[in-house]
Amino acid sequence: MEKRAEKRRIVVLVPFPALGHITPMIQLGQALQLKGFSITVAQGQCNQVCSSQTFFGFQFVTIPKSLPVSQLESLGLVEFLMKLNKTSEAKFKNCIAQLLQKQGSDIACIIYDELMYFSEAAAKEFKIPSVIFSTGSATNHVCGCVLSKFNAEKFLIDIEDPELQDKVVENLHPLRYKNLPISGMGPLDRFLEICKEVFNKRTASAVIINTTSCLERSSLSWLKQELRIPLYSIGPLHITSSANSSLLEQDRSCIEWLNKQKPRTVIYISFGSIAQMETKDVLEMAWGLCDSKQPFLWVIRLGSESLPEELSKMVSERGYIVQWAPQIEVLAHPALGGFWSHCGWNSTLESIVEGVPMICMPFNGEQKLNAMYIESVWRIGIQFQGEVEIGGVERAVKRLIVDDEGAEMRERAFVLKEKLKASVRSGGSSYNALDELVKCLATE
Repeated sequence: MEKRAEKRRIVVLVPFPALGHITPMIQLGQALQLKGFSITVAQGQCNQVCSSQTFFGFQFVTIPKSLPVSQLESLGLVEFLMKLNKTSEAKFKNCIAQLLQKQGSDIACIIYDELMYFSEAAAKEFKIPSVIFSTGSATNHVCGCVLSKFNAEKFLIDIEDPELQDKVVENLHPLRYKNLPISGMGPLDRFLEICKEVFNKRTASAVIINTTSCLERSSLSWLKQELRIPLYSIGPLHITSSANSSLLEQDRSCIEWLNKQKPRTVIYISFGSIAQMETKDVLEMAWGLCDSKQPFLWVIRLGSESLPEELSKMVSERGYIVQWAPQIEVLAHPALGGFWSHCGWNSTLESIVEGVPMICMPFNGEQKLNAMYIESVWRIGIQFQGEVEIGGVERAVKRLIVDDEGAEMRERAFVLKEKLKASVRSGGSSYNALDELVKCLATE
């Protein structure tokens, strides 16, 4: 078995060209690299993860004339995905054909982001095993499977029914139909169409999800019955991977600032690499943070020079602003008392792994789903409701950092942290799932 793994050692990764998807794919590659596989990343010519030939010890190959990710905003996610998959299928086949010419039969598997489903055609044509990688939560994957079964016309009528809205989805309490992540996805008929494409398993031999059973046991059980192909829950991948996988330049000066703060007093604010706040909301948040009297570290792409002079002075006295932070290191710092987050899945996992309670301010459907679980299932955070205004910001920070409520959430977060870390240690559920995945890749 080990000899076959050596012979067919290359795993081809096909990430979706957005940071929140690329990062866990790189982490997956690092985890498999540690298990003895060689990693090749297929990237679009217009959406390059890396401009050099090697990065993290990976090789990179180019899918020519790919649809630029810059068109995502003008087309919307659904139309962008439709067009990207339609235009990439033949080009990716050529890409794999060239790899096979160079490597012989050394390609063990193609692992592709579920949004890059064009990859399946090449895997089928060249008889290469394929595995789907879901970079979101298991519960989000459940939602996609549920939505993929709906008829658009009937669903449009049914979803307006209050009884259906409040009905629990497939016995997955507390997930209700009104929580299905459809907001902000454009016309519902087209969104349901892309769900049918993304969540059609075709000829894939397995699905990988960046989660763990202690977080999403019921969703994972549901998926195992639904998918009827092996399901590997091997998260949180950022613990398993071998090195810093950040693709953005990090401002490490904030660590020196954190070193000067008292334990569990700092609120860390970051809304990921995509979400943007309006200037008026930035100002309201800045005033509220200052009024809370708690020190804060804020990742913000608006420079502090955009703030009024008086407010800039207050921010500089109590807070610290950076363009991008070494987030995992920040969350692990003893000065951290809480994380104000957009609740992307990567940030959610990173926060839970460090036992940091959260203020949730989600921007779109999947983030809203994660926020609901943070508040209502794991009970390690609170949702920020309504408009961003000074008083609400101040109250939210105090609830999390100062009040007994925050201390109770921190205790629950610590318990969950220990469970997650145990899952990736020898004998843990994620550790065992990764071993099973490696055996599967070695014997295909």
